[in-house]
Order: sequence, then C-alpha cells, then structure tokens
Amino acid sequence: MKPLSTWGSSRNPVKFRIPTSDNLLPIRLDIEIDGQRFRDAFTWNPSDPDSEVVVFAKRTVKDLKLPPAFITQIAQSIQSQLTEFRSYEGQDMYTGERVVPIKLDLRVNHTLIKDQFLWDLNNFESDPEEFARTFCKDMGIEDPEVGPAIAIAIREQLYEIAVQSVASAKESRMIKKGRKGFEHIPISKAGGIAVDLVKSFGNKSSVIRKRKEWDVFEPIVDLLSNEEVDALEATEERNAR
Repeated sequence: MKPLSTWGSSRNPVKFRIPTSDNLLPIRLDIEIDGQRFRDAFTWNPSDPDSEVVVFAKRTVKDLKLPPAFITQIAQSIQSQLTEFRSYEGQDMYTGERVVPIKLDLRVNHTLIKDQFLWDLNNFESDPEEFARTFCKDMGIEDPEVGPAIAIAIREQLYEIAVQSVASAKESRMIKKGRKGFEHIPISKAGGIAVDLVKSFGNKSSVIRKRKEWDVFEPIVDLLSNEEVDALEATEERNAR
C-alpha cells in the first residue's frame, strides 16, 4: 500500500488537488437547445489533451443521436469547467481539519438516496467509486446508474472543499503580511468533533460514522413509484425554468 499523504497545515501547505487517489474532475452538463435537453455527469482527467474534449462531444452527440448544435455546447461546457479547475493548479491550499461532512441527497431514476457521513481528507487513497459500489451492495440497490451518481456527488463536494481551501490559504497569506505572528485559523469546525471510527467501507473510502449519531447518519434509500417520479420531474422542470 502506498504511504498516505498528509494535507497541509498552517505551516506546511500542499498544492491544490482533489483529495482522492486519482484527482479526477467531476463534470456536470445541463444543456438545452430548441426544447431538447441533455444532462449528464462524469469524471474527466484534467491532464488529458484538450483535443479530447471535441472528440468526446462529437461521439456523445452521435451515440445519443442529438442535433449537431449540441457538439459546440457540450465542448464549451467541458472546456469551461476544465479551465476553472486548472486555474487552481499550483496554488497552495490548507484543509485545516482531518474530516469534513459529506451529504447525499439525490434521486436517480426511481431511487431516492439520503445519507451523511464524515470523510477523511488525509487519505489520498480514497476512492469515491469504490465507496459507491459498496454502498449500493450493502443497501441492495440494483440500478447500475446509482453508484456513479453517488460517486460524482461525493467528488463534487470534495472539489468544492479543495477550492475553499485555496481561498483559505490566500486569506492566511494576506493576514500574515499585515500582522506578524499570525496563526492560521481553519475555515471548518469539523475537526473539533470527537470521532469514533465505528463503521467504514475500507481504506479507499475514508468514511466515518459516529456512534452517538447513528440515527442522524443512517442512510435512507427509497424506491419511488412512477407517479412519484412524474411528480418530482414536473417540479424539477418548473424549478429549472
């Protein structure tokens, strides 16, 4: 097993990256052209050449038989998200704490999932996809689209935390310039919680559930009827307008 990397403290920052073993960027697309809507979510290797973006867009449009106009929109959306991600690369970041709360509240087809747990940021071997597969197996979820959706939701939150850590590092440097002897104050208070490693999903998941909060942290999985799905989709369409 590879040695686990340690996240930066106030005296020892690290360079920006998402706290997972592969540093993949979560991409989310929501594009509508002439009344036809395309939504998707997946991971992208930011080290891949930009030429792959257009190739992917063309292949997606061909496979799904979408109008050609979607090629440009898909490519632009992916490229925009890659550009934002790369703008943080090379910058210092702090986590300040070992664990952060992750919350799941999503619907995939007829499956509704709600869960929350703490994620260990110091484990650079963490694998959201492995956690999602184990979660689906333990909860008896058979829909193959649920696992990837859970993994993406986790990756998006870890990405947001990493971006916030960059902002925290910038703020720390600014304060240090104006006040001698400044000591970095973490933006998160999660580390003040006493952690009881009661339930985890292996070395690659970094999931922590506290014994005294089992009722709060217990995962909820519901299977919705066709009528319930139709009602939810109608509400989502109205909110999207």
